[in-house]
Amino acid sequence: MNHLLPTGTAAETDARHLVHAVLPVGSFEQHGRHLPLITDTVIAETVARELEVAYPVFTLPPVTISCSHEHRAWRSTVSLSARTLASIVGDVYDSVTASGFCSLTVVSGHGGNYILSNVVQEASAAGRAMALFPAKEDWKDARRAAGLATSDHEDMHAGELETSILLYASPELVRDGWQHADWLADDRRDLLTTGIRAYTESGVIGKPSEASPEKGKALLDSLTGNFARLLALFDRHSI
Repeated sequence: MNHLLPTGTAAETDARHLVHAVLPVGSFEQHGRHLPLITDTVIAETVARELEVAYPVFTLPPVTISCSHEHRAWRSTVSLSARTLASIVGDVYDSVTASGFCSLTVVSGHGGNYILSNVVQEASAAGRAMALFPAKEDWKDARRAAGLATSDHEDMHAGELETSILLYASPELVRDGWQHADWLADDRRDLLTTGIRAYTESGVIGKPSEASPEKGKALLDSLTGNFARLLALFDRHSI
């Protein structure tokens, strides 16, 4: 069964002697007609699960609602305020470090969570071991490694990248029609003011028709490999 929630026991977790915690942060927002509202949560949890297999990290349950205000025109979308999301991440950091973990990495599956960059910057400046992953450069590396046909700018939402990851990790969640759902809107300079509905009726901005499960696997493999640098960074700073 493909669980989105961790299923280990406390005893099993303690036996692994883990010191690095990972918090997936998704969203609950429209993703066109072919991807579910939980798409970003599935992606964040899938990346976190791959990290847990490859590295000695403890994966927490995902935050499933975050900052999706740009999708407000779709009534199925639900959002938290930026201050609430920041408080959640800060509280989780306090809790895991109080119980013996030495770092927290936030794995964000939603690009609209701008506040997370500020949260991590402020935490790091205060001497707290926190990171945000994947960085923009990690996504670019993954796109190159997977041979994606689109750039990160044109493939913004429910496009080639997101559809590929779900086709690989959770194909049962992908509805038919993704092969013909392409929509491009490269000039989005007023998106913060107007929301995404001003640029797309379907909710898609990108080319899901270019997606494949093989690309999804290659994307995840690249991201997993890039995570090693963060663990090395945490380990150096803890010496």
